[in-house]
Amino acid sequence: MIQIGNFFFKYRNFLFIVLYLLLFIPSPLLFGEKFGLNYYWIAIILGLTITVLGQLIRGGTIGLAYIVRGGKDKKVYADGLVTEGIFNHVRNPLYVGNILMLLGVGFLANSLIYILIIMPVFLFIYHCIVLAEENFLKSKFGADFENYTKKVHRWIPNVSGLNKTFSSMEFKWKRWLIKEYNTQFVWLCGIVLILLFKYPQLTNSNDNVRNLLAFIFVLTFAGYYFFIRYMKKSGKWIA
Repeated sequence: MIQIGNFFFKYRNFLFIVLYLLLFIPSPLLFGEKFGLNYYWIAIILGLTITVLGQLIRGGTIGLAYIVRGGKDKKVYADGLVTEGIFNHVRNPLYVGNILMLLGVGFLANSLIYILIIMPVFLFIYHCIVLAEENFLKSKFGADFENYTKKVHRWIPNVSGLNKTFSSMEFKWKRWLIKEYNTQFVWLCGIVLILLFKYPQLTNSNDNVRNLLAFIFVLTFAGYYFFIRYMKKSGKWIA
């Protein structure tokens, strides 16, 4: 599994985009119409709640104690062992955030295939990547990493002391935006396109209204994207 993780680690940045595209494949509904009632609203509420929670976890992680584990030469690499911030509550908070974001949009898309087939495949891939990373961290940091794994769970966050963590550290919101604007752009566009194209009820099945709203939202998100990118590239905002 470590070898599988090392392989997918090279392409992990493209994995997120591919998984978003898979949301639009035809699928039976999770929540359909029964007894004359349409339960699509359950998919919308549940999906938005879960996916926003995932982004909040990523934001809290990056804003408090960002970990540099971006790889080197397309291989697992880390400069240091980060255990502060959200990493003091779960070992892989960014991955937990990613899982919740994708699980949420899967529910939002009301896709049975995505939830029952694609998500388990995604979880297997992520688990392999984490095993590869942990294998590297164990070899580099030895006893320090092993002691860390004994105190902090790999996947299940421990919310005890979370308020203390936030109150004792400075939340760097500019770093959050600089590090996340790519992910947020894809994520926000995905949410809007799912809502508008999967749920014609929201626009009374008016294609012109749907297309106009899609254009306005995507244009707004693009403006946000290029603004953050400019602030980053110009050096006016520093991560």
